[in-house]
Amino acid sequence: MLKKSTLNFLKKLKQNNNRDWFNENKHLYEDAKNDFDEFVDELIQKVCKFDNSVEHLQPKDCTYRIYRDIRFSKDKTPYKTWMGAVINEGGRKNPIAGYYFHLQPNQYFLAGGLYMPEPDKLFAVRNAILNSNGEFRKIVNAKEFKKYFGGLWDNKLKTPPKGFPKEHPDIEYLKYKSFLVEHKINEKQLLSKEIFDYSVKVFKAMKPMIDFLNNAK
Repeated sequence: MLKKSTLNFLKKLKQNNNRDWFNENKHLYEDAKNDFDEFVDELIQKVCKFDNSVEHLQPKDCTYRIYRDIRFSKDKTPYKTWMGAVINEGGRKNPIAGYYFHLQPNQYFLAGGLYMPEPDKLFAVRNAILNSNGEFRKIVNAKEFKKYFGGLWDNKLKTPPKGFPKEHPDIEYLKYKSFLVEHKINEKQLLSKEIFDYSVKVFKAMKPMIDFLNNAK
């Protein structure tokens, strides 16, 4: 389970997002980073039990640097005020569907899927949905899926994509530009001993969608 001190560090960093404060409190960052890495390592081991594609991952494969790239950004704050972990085959640098854990003051959530895939992958997913005889629809309408997510994250075209039949029964799914789900959790859940088991239940519920997206070629 995570330490409350890790959440407190992120809250303080949000209020003091500057190099002087960070350098003076770097020990707090290092403690928080170690805590989150240990948490992610345990989470990977739990996910391995139902998805062995992630069994060789290490926390460094999944987590992000705290330093922001501000070269082309109007926001010049130097540090990320969140921690996250992408758990999929190959880790965060592999642009395939996977599981995601997000840690940010007042924005704690579990998520998964594909975010803004490249055009060829997006085309492949749409074709897979088109030819799945309703399989994708059944996945996202399954009882466990609806229980945790309700539906897909709303990032879609207003009109059907060019080249796809407008009257197809799954046309609304073909409009999506990303295929993501999100399940919010609160701080009490996050700091409880049950967080690993709870995360596994949520990730298991999204696995059929993850598999469908990754099998689309």
